[in-house]
Amino acid sequence: MSLTHVVLFKLKDRSPEAVERTAAVLRSMEGNIPQLRSIEVGVNVVPSPRAYDIALITRFDSLADMEAYQVHPFHQGVLAHMREVMESAVAVDYLT
Repeated sequence: MSLTHVVLFKLKDRSPEAVERTAAVLRSMEGNIPQLRSIEVGVNVVPSPRAYDIALITRFDSLADMEAYQVHPFHQGVLAHMREVMESAVAVDYLT
């Protein structure tokens, strides 16, 4: 079984440039965190009041690996950026 971690971000600045800059920061985790098995970053293309700006989908071999990812220094740097730019976020974690 593997664990999928999905986070949706709503940004303070929703301009295409700001959204793409933040998507690039999220994508930068690929290859830099050993426990991260796969990463997908999607930018919303259908604007609406209920829409979020960016979807982050990450996969791990186990809950322990996701917990190690959460405290990894590279991820902590990304989190610092996200705290500055996000208005809100929601998450779901599930086993497959």
